[in-house]
Amino acid sequence: MSTWKHPDLADRVAVVTGASRGVGRGVALALAECGATVYVTGRSAGGAATEGLPGTVDGTAEEVTARGGRGVAVRCDQADDADVADLFERVREETGGLDLLVNNAWSGYERSHDVPFDAPFWKQPMWRYDLFAGSLRGWYLAARLAVPLMLERGSGLIINIGYTDGPTYLGQVAYDVVKNATDRMSFAMAHDLRRPGLTALALHPGFVGTERVQAAWEMLGDGPARIVHSPEYVGRAVAHLLAEPDLAARSGAALAVGDLAEEYGFDDVDGRRPPAFRLEGRMSLATRMERLNRVVASATEGTA
Repeated sequence: MSTWKHPDLADRVAVVTGASRGVGRGVALALAECGATVYVTGRSAGGAATEGLPGTVDGTAEEVTARGGRGVAVRCDQADDADVADLFERVREETGGLDLLVNNAWSGYERSHDVPFDAPFWKQPMWRYDLFAGSLRGWYLAARLAVPLMLERGSGLIINIGYTDGPTYLGQVAYDVVKNATDRMSFAMAHDLRRPGLTALALHPGFVGTERVQAAWEMLGDGPARIVHSPEYVGRAVAHLLAEPDLAARSGAALAVGDLAEEYGFDDVDGRRPPAFRLEGRMSLATRMERLNRVVASATEGTA
């Protein structure tokens, strides 16, 4: 197990979207160990979980508090403008400001049993494109509402959780376009935010052992075992970035979690330090996700 020398973020307030499970949950839990207040958002709340997968915002918020932070569960659909507006109004009323927004909520992996995830674009349903594009729109709206709260603090960081690998095609047109747009949006936001002194950047996890992946772990095979990492590995990168005194120098960049682990000297929860994930010479992430989703879809068919 890893003993993590975490930064002190006891005075920081964060919003982490899509935090009922997966990367968002891992980020929230890492921030908790640093003592931060974390608004945990997602569609899975109470006894209603999405896609039959485990995890709710309530459960994540409770664990945030148990680990030393302050967890606040907020049921929020990032595709619903009113939900998002209510979220940031609540943060304003309860804290008076915001230090960190992690845009992580993402749709489009659902219903892979309907149409294969890596089908060519002319066979892809438009609802899948709309889910991807809607996710990016939700991030844009969240950032738009977060900035005024960050200005109250005089500083702030927006992290957009992305995934690209340079010119490598990600295996599906809509997925490839929107994932690359995440990096470009981060770069463009950084341009607008330089004058008020805020920071925006894209953060690229490696191959993450999320609940979705674990539900079909046997499909992974032995190849990626060296680079699979926990969601909290991403969270540790986020925590170190938030504590970075010269963060403005990174604004607009696209950073890999594995590279940040080397730079800041932190390990994953199991004591390993997986390197940055590169797609060259590997099965594309989209193809791997499609295979995983087929198994998850069949395993969860008919569940709530």
